[in-house]
Amino acid sequence: MRDFIQIAKEVFDLEANAILGLKELINTDFNAVIACILGLKGRLIISGMGKSGHIGAKIAATLASTGTPSFFLHPAEALHGDLGMLEKKDALLAISNSGESEEILRLIPSVKARKIPLIALSGKKDSTLARESDYFLSISVQKEACPLQLAPTSSTTATLAMGDAIAVALMHARNFKPEDFALFHPGGSLGRKLLTRVKDVMVSEDLPIVKPDSNFKALIVEMTSKKLGICLVCEGEKLLGIITDGDLRRALGADKFNAKAEEIMTKNPKTIDLNTMVTEAESLMLEHKIKELVVVDNTNCVGVVQLYAIARV
Repeated sequence: MRDFIQIAKEVFDLEANAILGLKELINTDFNAVIACILGLKGRLIISGMGKSGHIGAKIAATLASTGTPSFFLHPAEALHGDLGMLEKKDALLAISNSGESEEILRLIPSVKARKIPLIALSGKKDSTLARESDYFLSISVQKEACPLQLAPTSSTTATLAMGDAIAVALMHARNFKPEDFALFHPGGSLGRKLLTRVKDVMVSEDLPIVKPDSNFKALIVEMTSKKLGICLVCEGEKLLGIITDGDLRRALGADKFNAKAEEIMTKNPKTIDLNTMVTEAESLMLEHKIKELVVVDNTNCVGVVQLYAIARV
């Protein structure tokens, strides 16, 4: 029986080399493409036939979700009326490894007549598509992973990587932030987390609060009854410190049964504003290896946010 694992590894090597090969092909034309897209008042329309079309649809989806208005236009449908979706303020990014796909080439006269910028992604720099384009990016590969050198494999992987490079460059140019990403991804756990603020998930009622001079017994009763695993040491609404269940265990081990809350507490604990995004709260807790953050409004203690509550968002 043949070693199919070895075949898989060979495919990985071929496709990885195809992507790395793009580093040698990329030049200042890439900057020109990014400048063209950034200057558009409309959208970046992507078109490709067959496997190139499937890759083009994915690139369009990536761009649309990262701040660049974009959609995929099937070239065959475009030839039968859908070309009306393409406006003068748009640009067309056409994908064809050979640069000679009939359906793509038949779009060119109409695109040029309307003075719409044409960006070409092709593996052949001397192809008709490359020559007729305003901007050309090479996606040439030395060898397909397909043993027959017929099925698009390495070439489609390279095309997808070039599309990702365009999308990421545009994100940097636009200073695209997580909150921007969230606006395009309101569904699912990722979108919910990116749109949720601390105040939406914090515990704000019946908080475990003790005074600085509270005794050890009062600490245990308060912490046990409120079930948050911490006590907030406050003077009025002002936070002075925090006592965790770990602090209590350490105090027990040191025989500090007569200690007051202010003697056990951690002063200046980590806090977070109630209007902060939960993603920032999560990062802060993971960085400092803590499971709770005290939520404040200015200097007033208004709640507690727990790591597990954020994980449930």
